[in-house]
This record gives sequence, structure tokens and C-alpha cells, in this order.
Amino acid sequence: MMKLKLIKVSCLLCLFCLITFACQQESTSGLKPKSLLTWGIPLKVMAPDSLTVKKSKLGQLEDITLMGHDEYSNYNLQIFARNAPTIEMATAKKEQLENAKGNPFFTKVVEEEENGFIFEKQLDSTRVNYDFRYIRIQGDREYVFQTSLIGSFSKEDVEMMYQAVKQVAKN
Repeated sequence: MMKLKLIKVSCLLCLFCLITFACQQESTSGLKPKSLLTWGIPLKVMAPDSLTVKKSKLGQLEDITLMGHDEYSNYNLQIFARNAPTIEMATAKKEQLENAKGNPFFTKVVEEEENGFIFEKQLDSTRVNYDFRYIRIQGDREYVFQTSLIGSFSKEDVEMMYQAVKQVAKN
């Protein structure tokens, strides 16, 4: 009897893992690894083929915006690159989380992980917007990924971009 319960629990756990993995893969289906080296960023992100990239620099801060087109018009990713003020991920993430919570529209953290988080913003009584921060420290550089400063993003849009950044960052 105990063996049967253990088998059922194991099967349910496997099914849950498969569904979770499938959903994560589906959210970035159609996106491909794209090198940002052309724009001076030694990283890759998952991005659509139809992509416009804009780069600007303000002092030591580099701003790279990747905008999708057509069916990927909700792909609007912004990367800020700078000399890392710290090499400690926990400290860098804490700074980003404090900045997000300082936004007057911030309402709550939806998902939080070691390198980043997704959060919700209540723009007015009827409009909710989502955003994220994903931090990558590489050498003496810090890269902060987020939604573009222009636009409104659903939870699904943000989850897709967050997964797109995470998938390549793992490799």
C-alpha cells in the first residue's frame, strides 16, 4: 500500500515537472539565441529574428534596447551595462529590488530568484503593469535586464522576456 502511494506521488511529481518545463519552453518558442557582441555586450539573449537594437551611452552607463516586431511586438527588452559597484549578487539584487520598491506604482513582487525578480505596478485603479529585473555580473561589469521604459507589459509578456534572458544566462 505504501509503495503504491509512493509511485502515485512520484508520477504526479514527474507530471508537474514536465508541465512546468513545457510552459517555460513555450513562453520563449520562436526566440533564438542572439549575440549582443556587435553592440559591445559580451552576452547572448533569446530574441526574435525581427529585432531592432538601439544603443546609447550616458557617461559610464550603456543602454541597449531590443525591440521585437510583428508577432513579437511585446518583446521590448532594455539592458543597462555599467562598471559593477559590487561583485556580490545578493548586494546587486538588493539594490535593484530597493529601486523597484521605490517606484510609486510598485505593488508587489510576483516572483523572486537569486539573480532577479518580477514585480507588479498598479498604474491606476484599472491598469496593472508588470516589470522585471535580472542581474548578471560578468567580470567587472554589471548588466541589468528589464522591460523597456516605454510601453505597458502584461504578466505573460514579462515572463516571456524574463525566461528569454534566463535561458541564455544559464549557458
